[in-house]
Amino acid sequence: MTTILHVEDDPNDTLLFEHACRKAGVVFDLQAVSDGDQAIAYLRGANDFSDRSKHPLPELILLDLKMPRVSGFDVLAWLRSETSLKKVPVVVLTSSNHDADVKRAYDLGAKSYLIKPVGFEALVELVKTLAAFVTPV
Repeated sequence: MTTILHVEDDPNDTLLFEHACRKAGVVFDLQAVSDGDQAIAYLRGANDFSDRSKHPLPELILLDLKMPRVSGFDVLAWLRSETSLKKVPVVVLTSSNHDADVKRAYDLGAKSYLIKPVGFEALVELVKTLAAFVTPV
């Protein structure tokens, strides 16, 4: 089963994403953290995330950009400096459609940049697209 690390500071968005996965019939090992600090701790296997049987390294990271303390940009920069993690694909999933944010995310190594969909059915379709992205052929 594909492990996805969902880094999102809005718990409602996290719940909606989980619900969209169920509605789409897509099964991920969805690991959720609520900020950039937790994302880095998770990826390091530090603190509450030290048990890799419960918190495996992800095959994909879904990353919000606008978070308190450590932003998604900071997480991207940190990831790219970590030799063992820099190849983990990161899909930015954010509400920002600013060209500067898009460019910066790609410059920091994001594989894709998606704007959070407004409607639930659009989110279900996004989940199906992500499933195709991470499912081996």
